Formats: sequence, structure tokens, C-alpha cells
Amino acid sequence: MTKQVQQLDRVIIRFAGDSGDGMQLTGDRFTAETASFGNDLSTLPNFPAEIRAPAGTLPGVSSFQLHFADHDILTPGDAPNVLVAMNPAALKANLGDLPRGADIIANTDEFTKRNLQKVGYTTNPLEDDTLAEWRVHPVPLTSLTVTALDNFDISKKDAERAKNMFALGLLSWLYHRPVDATVKFLESKFAKKPDIAKANVAAFNAGWNYGETTEAFSVSYEIKPAKLTPGVYRNIAGNQALAYGLIAASVQSKLPLFLGSYPITPASDILHELSKHKRFGIRTFQAEDEIAGVGAALGAAFGGALGVTTTSGPGVALKAETVGLAVMTELPLILVDVQRAGPSTGMPTKTEQTDLLMAMFGRNGESPVPIVAPSTPSDCFHAAIEAARIALKYRTPVMLLSDGYLANGSEPWRLPEIDELPDISVEFATEPNGEDGTTFLPYKRDPQTLARPWAVPGTPGIEHRIGGIEKADGSGNISYDPNNHDLMVRLRQAKVDGIDVPDLEVDDPDGEARVLVLGWGSTYGPIAAAVRRVRKAGGKVAQAHLRHLNPLPANTGDVLRAYDKVLLPEINLGQLALLLRARFLVDVISYNRVRGLPFKAEELAGVIQDVIDSD
Repeated sequence: MTKQVQQLDRVIIRFAGDSGDGMQLTGDRFTAETASFGNDLSTLPNFPAEIRAPAGTLPGVSSFQLHFADHDILTPGDAPNVLVAMNPAALKANLGDLPRGADIIANTDEFTKRNLQKVGYTTNPLEDDTLAEWRVHPVPLTSLTVTALDNFDISKKDAERAKNMFALGLLSWLYHRPVDATVKFLESKFAKKPDIAKANVAAFNAGWNYGETTEAFSVSYEIKPAKLTPGVYRNIAGNQALAYGLIAASVQSKLPLFLGSYPITPASDILHELSKHKRFGIRTFQAEDEIAGVGAALGAAFGGALGVTTTSGPGVALKAETVGLAVMTELPLILVDVQRAGPSTGMPTKTEQTDLLMAMFGRNGESPVPIVAPSTPSDCFHAAIEAARIALKYRTPVMLLSDGYLANGSEPWRLPEIDELPDISVEFATEPNGEDGTTFLPYKRDPQTLARPWAVPGTPGIEHRIGGIEKADGSGNISYDPNNHDLMVRLRQAKVDGIDVPDLEVDDPDGEARVLVLGWGSTYGPIAAAVRRVRKAGGKVAQAHLRHLNPLPANTGDVLRAYDKVLLPEINLGQLALLLRARFLVDVISYNRVRGLPFKAEELAGVIQDVIDSD
């Protein structure tokens, strides 16, 4: 049977099923196929925090959304064009996000009376008019998979588990995805279980063949590769990009990297990734708790290494005392906070931007810390290098604020050339710096950066001690002098205030906009996509995005005052807005949602238009 091939410029697919159905693996593999084909893409994994929520229930639904296109895109998409629903719970949990006319591929085998009752369906929605607004494609994925693997020496349970690979094969056929890499991946993943490997490859091929031969799908779709800046690309997730950025910072600074960390969602992948790269001189220490992790990292910094600790919000609270010690000792330290929904344990697999005020003020005493925030998954690489640059140049702890959306989401990343990376190498103190030629002053400052010298312990002639008690200016001796304390507090603040950061850039094509949309961190993609929509509809709007949150770019106040209205969307209750209002006396318009999910571009476009239209 000859089937029609339809050209599309973009598509949004969401795989959804039980948390044991392998939806994250399926999404990852489909993403890898799409990346190798050359489409631009953006992903949104969404999964429960429980290791195994009750099977077939709404709390146990796991999903993976992928937006890919033949042009530059900025977000995982607002709503899926295609939903692959592996059971009734997956259908019910995601149906509200589907626009009218979207496609639903439903695994009919799981729509049993018991599974329907678990989620409150009194009748089968595949057999009544519940789904009349959508195009439904009923496919018995489980039974087709078991039949395809009938001749394999595996259990029925193992055969049923391969249904996600059958679904992946079907979707790979439907959207003309390359398949060789997936076959190699499965052979490698299950190399120690060759029968399971062969079964999964067979299930994948059976899904492809089903799409090719069934009358259920008369049309397949092509999305051509995107035209991207020339270079070598790979698909990368935010945590992996951040780990690579830390490795690059180690190489560019010519310092060994030491990571002291305690596993915590959603930051653990940074520890996992860095542990693979010992050949670059990377040392990873999985500590017994958060306090031990940061303490070890600060000790490594005292010893002359690039010290790093990674965590999420609850861990930042525990690390606060040691960060204060790093402020007092003026040692370079990078603290990565992959923000998640709180307070307390909160929703550990969901995203938020709610740790900004903690990063700014969450320590005792006047303890200023520079703050850097990446804007996209691939930007995590460059943000890590920037955090290292600041920490090393100014001898200060630096907070890097990523979040769950960036950490788990992925996009194409153009591999930079080595000569594109900054030289952030440092010089250690090796000789006495006192006027008498024999004394070493550990707090004698560089007149430009106000950074103190960094001396490796045990260097002959410059032996010294540092600690948490206030230091005398220059000598570093313990001091309780009131005037000295006032001076040191002001010097530490002046050092952070004087950090060189680029000016805030404004995207205002014709200079006629009277409304500025400002953002920070992971809101970049949704804001930029919303701004595109408003401009396409004829609206005049400017956009700016902050990477450096402390200190702010020197021109921030001028930029804010140049517009009649400043709109600031945040995934918190207005934390940056609070800081900007206090500092610049600008009546920033906050737009806040704290749902554990990124903003939708359509939602923000409507808010922007309302601000433009308001008096």
C-alpha cells in the first residue's frame, strides 16, 4: 500500500505512561534520533518523585515532551500535537493539554475495566464520544509486542516491558527518524543480557514495520533538518552541559577540579557525569551529607584546587554556614544550586526559580556572593565557566542557579572551539608580599579586583592560617576591632560589587517599544517565544535577559528606566522583582506562576499584549 508523506515545519510529541513504562528512555531515544537527523529541538521530561508510584494511577504518570522543527525553536512547546498514551492514567493526566484535533495513539491493551476504574473512568473513552474532539489511533501495543517476541527465550513480563520500544519504532516510522543509533544503543545497553537486547531490537523493528504495513496510519510525516549556525552539534541536557563546563573550567584554569557532593534531585547527574572523567584530573567525592560535601570542596579550594559542590534548595540551606566561611576566608568555591519546587522536600522532580533570595541573603552576617544563572540547557556549559572565572579572579564563592527544567531538558549544542573559551588561569602566591620582604600578608589585596593572594598551604616562606573569625586587614590576624570589622565588611562587599560583568543587552528591533520584558534563568525560552508571537502580531515589545544577578550589570537601572513598563515573569512569587524595586525604584510588573512547570509561550504572549494594551 502506498502511503502519503506530508511535510511539516514542526511537531510536538508527548510520550506518557506509567512510571515503569520507560517513557523517559523512549523520549531520550527519540530525541537522540531527532538530534542526529539535524532538527532543532527542545525537551521537557516530567516524572513523579516516587521511585514507583502505584501502577496505573494518576500520581504514577511519567511523560516526556519533545518539540522539533526545521527552524530555530525556543521551548518544548505549549501543547502536544501527538500524545502516545500507554494507559488510561496517561490519557486522563494529559488530555487537558491536548488542542482540538491532536492525535492520540492509545495502547488499547491497558484500557481494562480495572485500569479505567483506577482513574475514575466509568466507561472506556476509546469506545464512547469522550475523545470526539481528537483523532484517536487505537493500537494494541502490548499484545503486538508480545506476539512479535513470541519466539524469543524471554518471559512474558520481559516481552511486555519492550512495548515502549515498539511504540518508539512506530513513532520513528511515522516521523522518518533514523534508526541505526537506537539499535546500537539497545545492543550496548543490554550487552550483558543478549536475549533482552535482541528482544528490544526486535520490538523496535516490529513497531517500525507495523507503521509501514498497517492501514491505521495512512500518512507519515517529514520535518526537514533545521538551518543552524555551521559547526559540530550534539544533543545535550543541562546537567551534562554544566558538568562539561566545569571540566572546561578546570582545563582553562589549569587547576584540578574537586567536586564534593551529596546526591539530591535534580542535581545528582552532575556528580554522575563528572565521576566519568578522571582522565581530566577530575576528582569526585560522594559525601555522607551536604555539609561534608561543601566542607570538602572548600578544603580542596584551600589546597589549590577548583572546588565545586552541587545540590538543590534543601542542600543550599545546609551548606550556608560553610559558604559563609568561604566568604570570610575569601577562597574560590562554586556552589551549583539546581533549583526545585519547595519548601522542604516540596516537589523534588519539578522546577522553580525560588532560591534567588536565599542565594542573595541566606547566610548570617554581611556575606555577599556573586550569582550567575544560565538561560538554556546548553548555556549551562558557558555559565559554569563564567562562575569559575569570577570565583578564581575575585577569590570568592559563587552561586550558580540552574533549575530542574534546564537540568533535565535538552537541546542541540554547538561544540565550541578551544580558542573560543576564555583563559581563566590563576597565579598562586609563591613569595612573601610584606614590605619587609619576609612577611606574607594573606589579606593584602589586588588594588583592581580587591582579591587577596591565593597561597597553596606548605609553600615555603608563606605559611599562613585562615579561618572563620574576623581578619585584620592585610595581616589576616584575628581581630575584634570595630573599625577593622566595618572596613572588612565593606571591602568584601566592594569586591563583589566591582566584579566585571557585561552590560545588559536589549533586543528592541526598531527602538519603538515602550514595554520591556525582563527575565532571568530558564524563563528565557518561553519569554523569547512569546515576544516573537507578539511581534508577529504587530506588537512593539523589547526583551532583555539577566545572566548576572549579583552584581547586576552596571546599566541595569538605565535599561529599566528607558521603558514605560517593565514586565518580569518569574517562577516564584516575585523575588527578582523585589530586588529591582528596592534598588532602582522602578515599579516592575510581576507575573508569577509556581506550578512546578515552565511558562507556556502562549500564556506569556497574552500577558505581554495585555501590558501593551493597558493604559
